[in-house]
Amino acid sequence: MLLPVLMMVLNSVMGAQEMKEAYGAVLGEGKGELSARLLPVYPTLRPYVELLLDSPDFFVMFWNSVKQVFSILFGQTIVGVMAAWAFARYEFRGRKPLFLMYMILMVMPFQVTMVSSYLVLSKLSLLDTHLAVILPAVFSTFPVFIMEKFFRAIPSEVFEAAKVDGAGEFTCFLRIGLPLGSPGIIAALLLNFLEYWNGMEMPMTFLKTKSKLPLSLYLPEITTDQMSAAFVASVVMMLPAVLGFLWGKDYLQKGIEASGLKE
Repeated sequence: MLLPVLMMVLNSVMGAQEMKEAYGAVLGEGKGELSARLLPVYPTLRPYVELLLDSPDFFVMFWNSVKQVFSILFGQTIVGVMAAWAFARYEFRGRKPLFLMYMILMVMPFQVTMVSSYLVLSKLSLLDTHLAVILPAVFSTFPVFIMEKFFRAIPSEVFEAAKVDGAGEFTCFLRIGLPLGSPGIIAALLLNFLEYWNGMEMPMTFLKTKSKLPLSLYLPEITTDQMSAAFVASVVMMLPAVLGFLWGKDYLQKGIEASGLKE
């Protein structure tokens, strides 16, 4: 499990000539057999310099990913939290069929709704814009499904006691619901960050202009003579996901504990 990741990190400091000698047989640029090396003989940081300082396309795509992913997470926080709160704390006509529809939409793969989503975005003149990727993801049903479980796990006696003390519905939501439901909110946002940071299908379908593509589509454009840059780009793209997980792992654990909260 760790060997491919370790090889990726170590090969990112391998020079171009050494890369050609090791992998030239499978890249069509050399003869002989594949001699994959775990440790580079002559380690160098030149691939990092070339990618981070001499590749403007990389930075454009990196900031595109940042703009798209964090806009999605911000929108999901606003829309998802309110929808999850409504499903968890209110009983209204059509609640169960509507939540069932949320669950059905959640398990549908992107390929099922790809054509209809394309037609809607085309009708709204949003194709080939950042909003073409952001808006469909903002209204994703997955974070609502996750957050609803955590809001529902909060004992109703807590809200009853707060209302006895004079707290209104908005105060209960702000002072009780959000703090106690924060593990579920952060867990849902973290999982969605990992999904959209590495997402390829939506950008490939809805975006055409190269200057608007995210970082996840940078690697397929790297040619075989840029294998060193490919390893470096993989490491750089992996870092935000790893750091995000390390930062949020405690919230994921608290979220699991919160889901077992008893009255």
